Amino acid sequence: MTVDHLGANLDGKVALVTGAASGVGLAVARLLQEYGVSVVAEDVNPDVVEVFSGLDGVVPFVGDVTTERAATDAVALAEDRFGGLDILINNAGVIINKPIVETTLDDWNRILGVNVTGAFLHTREAMRVMAPRRRGAIVNIGSYACFQSFGTISAYAASKGALAQLTRTAALEGIDHGIRVNAIGSGDVVTNILGDPDDLVEHGKGAPIKRAADPIEIAHAVAFLGSDLASFAVGAVWMLDGGMSVAIPN
Repeated sequence: MTVDHLGANLDGKVALVTGAASGVGLAVARLLQEYGVSVVAEDVNPDVVEVFSGLDGVVPFVGDVTTERAATDAVALAEDRFGGLDILINNAGVIINKPIVETTLDDWNRILGVNVTGAFLHTREAMRVMAPRRRGAIVNIGSYACFQSFGTISAYAASKGALAQLTRTAALEGIDHGIRVNAIGSGDVVTNILGDPDDLVEHGKGAPIKRAADPIEIAHAVAFLGSDLASFAVGAVWMLDGGMSVAIPN
């Protein structure tokens, strides 16, 4: 099979990126746009409109990923504005650091709602429009917490473990319809998910690579998995964590 380079492979496709106003989602949306992909950039933060203002080929959408309405409307927007949907990036995510005994039900529901329910709803709606066209790629942004954990992240770890299983199940259901579903098990990335990016810079020093990632490093991997160049990747959780998942703590 003859394949082109990544940019040529992605050019002309349509993507939906959740959590696109900042961090990894912003890096992904911008990179895909540079590769010629038309993008629906979704975020609960209204700033997403200003972030992508005037950027050709990107339509911002303000929506709460935990709601069915946001999922259906975002996918419909991709179809209405760009004629379809080829790639879904389930990136929206939140974290809270609390011991289990201090974690409230609201805390738990919020983390699971954004990190898992949001991915489920958008995956469902994306697969509904991708299946008749018999092509599509879905990339879920996971974490080393897909497989590992440490104290104070019970809700987050539970959500990322669930996301890994959602990835595998959706991959099995989707592949007969030409839809590939994969995930990235990201390590520490310098974003504002914890509020202060410096916290992630410091935590990243504990990885074998001795640093946290820049969002663009994750974005390049996302673009590859979303392209046809990754045509044999089905149900994988690709670990991009600086070696965190393979290290035995000292």
